[in-house]
Order: sequence, then structure tokens, then C-alpha cells
Amino acid sequence: MDLEQLFTFERVVREGSFSKAARSLNISQPTISARIQALENELGGTLFTRGGRVVTLTERGESFLPYARRAMSVLREGIEAAQFAGQSGSVMLAAMQSLSGSFLASTIERFYATHQRVHCFLHVAHSAEIIAMLTDGLVKLGLISYPFLAPHIKQLLRFSEPLYLMVGEAHPLARRPEVTLEDVRHLSNPLLSVRWGPSVDSYAEQLGLLPQPGLDLPFNTIRHLLLRGMGAAFLTRMTVAEDLDSGRIVQVEVKDLPPLYRESALVCLRGSTLSPAVRDFVQVMKDVAASMPGITRLVIEEKR
Repeated sequence: MDLEQLFTFERVVREGSFSKAARSLNISQPTISARIQALENELGGTLFTRGGRVVTLTERGESFLPYARRAMSVLREGIEAAQFAGQSGSVMLAAMQSLSGSFLASTIERFYATHQRVHCFLHVAHSAEIIAMLTDGLVKLGLISYPFLAPHIKQLLRFSEPLYLMVGEAHPLARRPEVTLEDVRHLSNPLLSVRWGPSVDSYAEQLGLLPQPGLDLPFNTIRHLLLRGMGAAFLTRMTVAEDLDSGRIVQVEVKDLPPLYRESALVCLRGSTLSPAVRDFVQVMKDVAASMPGITRLVIEEKR
């Protein structure tokens, strides 16, 4: 399998026909057909249903397409990273969506002030996906939930943030003079789940704070639901700082709620060599974590 076959496969999918793909790539249609045939031989079956002017993907083709596109995307990023590495280096980072906002933005802003020629790449993913990216060498640093069960991953920095009950300004809980855990359980309508990690999930379950089943949503969607007045969620202040300042989201004090914290970690692949640019980025993130309000910083940089 070679890259020309992957690019040809993706172009046929995009154009919907071999002839259009040939014109788009400025090569002959027999060349297109030959590349697809070679790819099908390697994958063990047909990728397209041929008939009429438009071709459609077979089940085999549909299952292969996302992997082909991922490989092409990684290649493009690799080319860009190699180009910039010759100048001043690059920082390849993956982060949870809930940490890709103000905290990471502050880090990048401060880092860019002194490293304007360093190229930064950011992937947003769940913790398990980030660990896979680190393992595959797609990124050098990851911001994930803590604790994590991956002995090949090294912790560089760990920090914790208190979680608070957040609702939209029009939500009934925002107007109650006093809110209890029982109110949260019955009046959240519904309680929305944010994936803060197993320790938080376990603790919340012990308190009877069970999220609405069937609503497994990303953080940004949950934020917009709160803004629309739907539901309640336990969030850090940093994730919705601008909405809190504007009053569109309200922090609700729950009088009988024990302290609840989200813990996160900056990690890398154990045994990997970090470039000077990446080491500088790590130091800047430590400095930002130390200065951000609401973060209880706990730096544990392993030496082994």
C-alpha cells in the first residue's frame, strides 16, 4: 500500500466517480483504476460498487475510509512539523476539550510571546484517545484526566480544580435561596455528565448524583444546553469563566455537598526525549498553572 493509492481512494470518494477523480488529479482514468485495483487486492476485497456514472462505497470501503483519512491527515501534519522543525521546532499536543479553552489558551499565549517561530499543533480528544496518540508518537504531550492506568505514560504535572454546580441563568436552581443535594438530584432536569475521570465519577455516584442516562455529550454541547436553560452540570470555574462573568451561567452553592475536585495531568511517553521547545512549553504550563485562580497545583515530575 502506498500513499498514491490512499490519495486516489479518498479523491474517488469525494468526487463520486473515477473519471472526475482522474480529472481532479490530472492523471488518466486507467491509472486511477489501477491504483484502486492494487489497493483492493491488498485489502482483500472491493472498495467501490461500480455501476452507472456514480460509484459508492462497499461496506469494506466505508470501514476503511476513516483510517485512510486519518493516515493522510497525520502525513500532512508530519510534513508541516518537519518543515518547521528545521526552523525552531514544534510542539505536538493533545488535550481534553475541557482543558483546551482558557487554561491552554493562556499557556499558548505566554509561550508564543517568546517562541514565535515554534509551530504548535493541538488535537482535542478524550483521555484514552490521547494516550493512544502518545503511544503512536502522534503527539509529544497530553493533557488528560487523572488517575490514568498506563505505566508507559509519564506524569510531568498534576493539578486539581474544585467542581461547582453550574446552571443557566433561567434555571429554577439559579433562583432558589438555598440548594441541597436532594434538590440537585430532583430538580436538575436533567443532571448532565461531564467526563472528569473515574475518581470523580465514582465519588459522584456515592453521593447519588447520577447523570441522565442516554445523554453522553461533549463538554461544549453541555455548555450550550446550560445556556439554553436545560439541565445542570458540575464544572470548573475556568471552563465557563466568560459565561460566569456575563451572568449567563450561574454557580450554585450546594450547602451539604462535600468538596468535589477534578484532577488532570500533563503527561508524555515514558522514555521519550523532549525537544527544547517542548520542555519550554512544559515550563510555561507549570507557570500558568501556578498563577491561575482556582487551581490547586501539585507538581510531580518523575525523574526515573
